[in-house]
Order: sequence, then C-alpha cells, then structure tokens
Amino acid sequence: LLHARVAVKSAEAGLAQTRASLAAAHAKLATNQALTRGSTVATHPDVLQAADQVRQAWLASVRTHVLAPVAGMVAQRSVQLGQRIQPGTSLMTIVPLDSLWVEANFKENQLDAMRPGQKVNLVSDLYGSKIAYHGTVAGIAAGSGSAFALLPAQNASGNWIKVIQRVPVRIRLDPKELQEHPLRVGLSMTAEVDLSSTPEQADADKQGGPTAEPALSTPVYDHDPAEVDARIQQIIQDNIGS
Repeated sequence: LLHARVAVKSAEAGLAQTRASLAAAHAKLATNQALTRGSTVATHPDVLQAADQVRQAWLASVRTHVLAPVAGMVAQRSVQLGQRIQPGTSLMTIVPLDSLWVEANFKENQLDAMRPGQKVNLVSDLYGSKIAYHGTVAGIAAGSGSAFALLPAQNASGNWIKVIQRVPVRIRLDPKELQEHPLRVGLSMTAEVDLSSTPEQADADKQGGPTAEPALSTPVYDHDPAEVDARIQQIIQDNIGS
C-alpha cells in the first residue's frame, strides 16, 4: 500500500508538471501567433532579422574596397602593395588637379574695392605670360595671415613697427583651363583683379562660365542595396520552394 501511494503521488507530480509545460507551450503559441498574425514568410520577424544580418554582411564586404572620394594625382604615398593597415591609417594624399584654387595674398590697402565675384586674370610662373588663366574671387579671409599665426604679433607691446599686412584672397580657376594647362600645388602665380567688374556681372556669368561653382559631392559611397535585396528575396523563395 505504501508503494502504491508513492506511485500515485509521483504520477500526480508528473501530471502537474506536464500540465504546466502544456500551459507554457500554449502561452508561447499565443505569443508567437500575436507576433506573426497577418504576416507572411517574407515578413516573419525571424526572417527579417536574418535578412538584416545578410545586409550587414554585404555592407561589410563592400567596405573592404577603399575608394578615393576624388579623382586626382597621388602625391604622398605611405603604403605598399600587400601591407597590412589599421583603421585610421593615412595611406596617401590625392590632389584633385581639376579643382585647384589660388590663394593670393593682397596688401590691406588693395582690398578697399575688392569683392567676391570679381574677375581675375592670372599668370603662372610654370608657363609664363604666354598662358593666361581666368578666375573669380571666391572669398576674402576674415583676417591677415599674421593674425592667425601660431605666435601673432603683440601690437600693445610698445615696440611694434607698423607693417602693411597681407590678407589671403581665394580665387577660383576655370576647370577647362586647368584641363588644358594643368597646374601643381604650391606653384607661384601673379593675380590681377579687375575691380571694374561688379559682383552682379560676375554672378550673371555663372551659367557655365569660368565662375561656375565646382561640385563637391561624390557618388563612390552611394551603395545601391538593390543587389542584396534581390539576393534576400531569392533566398526566401528557394526556402519556400524546398
């Protein structure tokens, strides 16, 4: 009789555990049905999570190709073929020779009538006076070169000598002329600003003229996800078919 009572108690405990497991299974089923109600195989949460992992793997694969944001000439290369590099390592310097500008240092007494948009005639020491460049004043710096130096002059020291300061003026060059007669960074040029050309006249010439603003955007980082999306849909269809 004692053995029979122990067997009954054990059976009742097993039945209670089985009922608890069944209730937990029903609760999990209800939860899953609530999460997937109205969804298809392609919109299932697990499928969406797997598709996101595929997209991340595709993006990581695409980023293994390092592309330059601009086209130009390699000036300072510090990497060799087959060398292992770390993120943030400086590999090389690329100079876009088709979008150069001139930084002319005019005297402060020459800036009274100078305005952005005025036309500029330039001569490079590389080609001499036989080649003339045409540009436009793009902007005038907010201060002289000495004002932004590492050790600016202290005018209140009592022994300061008045010297005519020079202010950097950026001049935008014509891209077509740069293609015909390429320049290099750091060369010397002589600039002559036409003060009679008003900024309004220069703005009117921006329709394809030498004062057109160069584009500063690049499409090399615009990755089209259509390829990986098509691959994900193909994987889903193959699994449904199997």
